Amino acid sequence: MLVRLLYASRATDTSPATIEAILAQARAHNTGNGITGILCYGAGTFLQAIEGGRMAVNDLYGHIQRDARHKDVVLLHYEEIMERRFGGWTMGQVNLGKLNASTLLKYSEKATLDPYAVSGKVSLALLEELMATAAIVGRS
Repeated sequence: MLVRLLYASRATDTSPATIEAILAQARAHNTGNGITGILCYGAGTFLQAIEGGRMAVNDLYGHIQRDARHKDVVLLHYEEIMERRFGGWTMGQVNLGKLNASTLLKYSEKATLDPYAVSGKVSLALLEELMATAAIVGRS
């Protein structure tokens, strides 16, 4: 059974080296565990969708909750799915610094990534738009 999980967290260390280490670790782990997804990062905040088998996704989310590099981890959305939306990415990355502010304003009050201030469905819609507009890097 496939599931999709969407969560938000805040980085405890916002250095580029730490963010790159998180991405590299995600890509290495996810490939071997059948997990796909997308990661947005901006202003110290992560928004991530992960897809895969129920146990693999749940185990990964538990690991993220215990990871000292993340704090304020919040589950935004969880659902059983028929097919993956982010199947082409082991862990796609969005550079929010290069994103048109109007895209973020379409989904929130301010032109900043704040998944804590919107619903999980709104955050998922933002990720889908970013995917459709090719704002994602790191396709596998």
